Amino acid sequence: MISRRSFLATTAAATTAIAGHPLFSVAHADDGFLEITAGPTSKKLYHEDAKASDLWLYNGNTPGPEIRVTVGERVKVRLTNNLEEPTSIHWHGIRIANAMDGVSGLTQEPVQPGETFEYDFVVPDAGTYWYHAHNKSWNQVARGLYGPLIVDEATPAFDPEHDLTLVIDDWRLQKDGSLDVASLGHLMDWSHGGRFGNYLTVNGKSRPNFELKEGQAYRLRLINAANARIFSIAPESFGALVLAYDGQPLPTPEKPAYSPLLLSPAQRMDLLVTPERDFAFEELSGDTPYPFAFFKVQGRQDTKKAFLPLVPNPIPEPDLTNARTYTIDMTGGAMGRMVETVYNGKVLTGEDFPRTGQLWAFNGVANLAEDPFFKIKRGESVILEVLNDTSFPHAMHVHGHHFRVIEREGATIDDGRPWRDTFAIGPSQSVRIAFVADNPGKWLFHCHMLEHAAAGMNTWFEVV
Repeated sequence: MISRRSFLATTAAATTAIAGHPLFSVAHADDGFLEITAGPTSKKLYHEDAKASDLWLYNGNTPGPEIRVTVGERVKVRLTNNLEEPTSIHWHGIRIANAMDGVSGLTQEPVQPGETFEYDFVVPDAGTYWYHAHNKSWNQVARGLYGPLIVDEATPAFDPEHDLTLVIDDWRLQKDGSLDVASLGHLMDWSHGGRFGNYLTVNGKSRPNFELKEGQAYRLRLINAANARIFSIAPESFGALVLAYDGQPLPTPEKPAYSPLLLSPAQRMDLLVTPERDFAFEELSGDTPYPFAFFKVQGRQDTKKAFLPLVPNPIPEPDLTNARTYTIDMTGGAMGRMVETVYNGKVLTGEDFPRTGQLWAFNGVANLAEDPFFKIKRGESVILEVLNDTSFPHAMHVHGHHFRVIEREGATIDDGRPWRDTFAIGPSQSVRIAFVADNPGKWLFHCHMLEHAAAGMNTWFEVV
């Protein structure tokens, strides 16, 4: 277990209560494409007397429209870029065709202002996923470019009334209540823990109220869309069980393995809640618990709503005996171990670090190198041994694959270790993960503290 105190910084979030259920919609084109437009939107995040924020949103909403499909279904999205800079969309957690992964500069050219790009792919796994901008993500996600992508089972386990999506984000607001755009790209954030906000929202609203029926089973899908914050929560405080991590179901609903649970940037968690009384979801990283969502429980109903057990997705088990092992040594950042760092083929010295913003490195290389970190044949098993020689936690994401954490320094890993696509690693900790490289293409491996990724924590591997 990773100590949450070693991960989290104290935060204070002054908010007002706004009630409301999430409302998602998406426009359909005649040719079957979902129309999603990335563009500037003026919207008030804080109370009505506050100044509006200059946000960048999908279809003018925060979060962007919920895309909901059935496992095995084809997804067709036409992205129109009305921003002032290039963009792209990454479909986080989907074992997707490489050309559709949405990584600017690796799997596609970024979509220029005024242009469009058509994403067309099949979703192979049911579960809770999300999509977000993947060009200058530190800037574009912080301004609001993200949305949920929900893949239902062939026969949905819960009906729509009992299946709720909660997209959680923190925003850095100024005293007038508007988004602090001027602080985007601040090297203090890039070299430390990343960009933390001071205002928390769920589905774009502050401290919303949800109405539940007593004694009926609900699925709560949590998505951490924050740039850098690791949320600390205690689902057992209201009797919740864990159904799935990062979209992948557990064999049976289970009590949290430890408390509080840590939800790192880009991670998801599905909870099974059968409420008996009103309760609140609390964020626990500060000195005082902060309730960020309220659940009002109505009187017991005569009939209980049944739900179906979640069916495991067909993810191949890695062969640990014959796996190829690769080691990543993470260095840099404030108070971290510095090594000779190469960026764009040049060794950085002195003023090169603040000038380029490259403050972190994998094996002495900052950001994407021309050659892959490793190249492997399709179907072979991989063990990644990740060593965090820095003073900060990181949320590490593997594109195109799901993996199991097989070893974590200072923790016991049991046989029921869940599938993940993003894992947390603490300062001065080592973690080993394993997966089958069964998805051909060029795949990113990076820190999902988005400022850390921009400042050097990016590499890639190729499956051939």
